[in-house]
Amino acid sequence: MGLAILILGLVVFLGTHIFVTFRDPRARLMARLGTGYRVLFGIVAIVGIALIVWGYAHYRAQGLIPVWSPPLFMRHITVGLMLIAVIVFTAYFVPSHIKIWVKHPMFAGIKLWAFAHLLSNGDLGSILLFGAFLAWGVYARIAAKRRGDLGATTAPAGWTNDVIVVVLGVIIFLALGYYFHPYVIGVRVLTG
Repeated sequence: MGLAILILGLVVFLGTHIFVTFRDPRARLMARLGTGYRVLFGIVAIVGIALIVWGYAHYRAQGLIPVWSPPLFMRHITVGLMLIAVIVFTAYFVPSHIKIWVKHPMFAGIKLWAFAHLLSNGDLGSILLFGAFLAWGVYARIAAKRRGDLGATTAPAGWTNDVIVVVLGVIIFLALGYYFHPYVIGVRVLTG
């Protein structure tokens, strides 16, 4: 049952995010619904996330379905990639040179997050979850490039914002590793 709910959540959440890449139908729906479009999009996205979380938690509680056994060293690679992913994702919110270099930091952060987790999780539910997000991240980046979305193109003078991005990214990474992951997900990834 957990896998079915997880898959439904992925379809709902990623389906709404794929829909936005179809600009003409999206524009027509926005014209028809007005501000209701954003409200509806937000509600559907939240429902999708809730289904993903509920389905994945239910799946994990029922017992993982092994597909392959990642070598233990992959966990270290995952942790390193996650530090980069969090810093890159943080750059989405702060104008910086990092944001310019990455072009689309949210997509890059999500792709790194998903890829990193695929390296160290060999069970079916994890492969579906992280594989779907990785596929969506690749698709979304290609769609952005095709429509001419260059991402951020101007950086602020100086490097202060870049330092802020890195420091905030490290703080968020540590919070995720020491608090969120062990207490919410139930898996310790950092020791200490």
